[in-house]
Amino acid sequence: MRQEFSERLKGVLEAVIFEYISNAEPIASKVIANKYPMGLSPATIRKIMSELEEKGYLTQPHASAGRV
Repeated sequence: MRQEFSERLKGVLEAVIFEYISNAEPIASKVIANKYPMGLSPATIRKIMSELEEKGYLTQPHASAGRV
């Protein structure tokens, strides 16, 4: 069964992928909030990144790191 993604999930995932490809470093929610005009706070982006991690699309190297 195909999982449906909201536009917010897609936008955050695309931003994380683009930033990771560009920098090869874990990406912080604040970077996404500042560089991509989605109208989302860093806290909201962290929640979305957590959802994406639960679905297996992102991983977090350690607790204080961004996500890859």
